[in-house]
Amino acid sequence: MKIFFHFSVIGFSNTYLIGNDEGDAILIDPGHMDLQLLELIESNHYYIRHILLTHRHPSHTAGIGTLSKIYDFDIYSYSPFGELTTAYHPLPENHEFELSGIKINTLHVPGHSSDSIVYIIDKAMFTGDVLLSGRVGETDSKLSHSLLMRSIKDKLLPLDDRMIMFPGHGAPSTLKIESMFNEDLLHEMRVHTHEVSE
Repeated sequence: MKIFFHFSVIGFSNTYLIGNDEGDAILIDPGHMDLQLLELIESNHYYIRHILLTHRHPSHTAGIGTLSKIYDFDIYSYSPFGELTTAYHPLPENHEFELSGIKINTLHVPGHSSDSIVYIIDKAMFTGDVLLSGRVGETDSKLSHSLLMRSIKDKLLPLDDRMIMFPGHGAPSTLKIESMFNEDLLHEMRVHTHEVSE
């Protein structure tokens, strides 16, 4: 298995290409389909069989229409995405499945959006906008922020801290680095500690 990274200035979003030795490939969050992404796929002799969506925001899904004109793939996400012309597969919480010989685990981590899902593949974690390098995802209310922080604390931080984190925007990181230096997480821990001490 190999993991490739593609950055698009449209939406400043990351797309991840994961391929096996037979040439079948998975795309995670195709926010924009451009010539560079097509060249990345084709130069490695891959064919896109599956698309995984971390959530439905356009900066992570806008490339699907163009991709569907080139490849025949299935789409996987926590909840349905738009008007689909390809096969759609809903993913439940804490689900383990296999695509093209690649084992995948899911974690539903709401807060940034109600349908946010994190994919874990071996020692790689694809977090979408749930957890980013140095911060957590944006939310539209204090309640959503509280839900996101609780979800991260309960579902992500207990994982192996050597896990490599591939976010929907920004640079890769690791869970250990985020637990030590992520300002949003550190602020939350300080607030919680203060409330407990009172």
